[in-house]
Amino acid sequence: MEAEQLTIEVVYGLPEQQKIMVTQITPGTTVREAIELSGIKQYFSDIDLQKNAVGIWNKTCKLEDKPRDGDRIEIYRPLVADPKEIRRRRAEKAVDEGRADKVTGGRVDKKRGSPSVDNKA
Repeated sequence: MEAEQLTIEVVYGLPEQQKIMVTQITPGTTVREAIELSGIKQYFSDIDLQKNAVGIWNKTCKLEDKPRDGDRIEIYRPLVADPKEIRRRRAEKAVDEGRADKVTGGRVDKKRGSPSVDNKA
């Protein structure tokens, strides 16, 4: 009798290239082993499991976790910029361009020259 097989996907992507590898694994296989078995690393030399975070269905997980049938294992690329720094720069630019109030950071109402209030419920 043949051992039960689970079908999983291993995915990784760059801005210009993405790859989805459908792989059969046995129950008890770890995320690390599933990534290795998928062969995805032959397409992307920059995958380093010591540095890249991984997840299952958009939730980070450990390399020792065991995927279930139908799971999608995702290999994440590191962020190229700190999100807080990007927001800070965007806010400074808005103030410099007169699109945001220098004190409150709110939008400037061109008619009144003061921050506008959005009354959206």
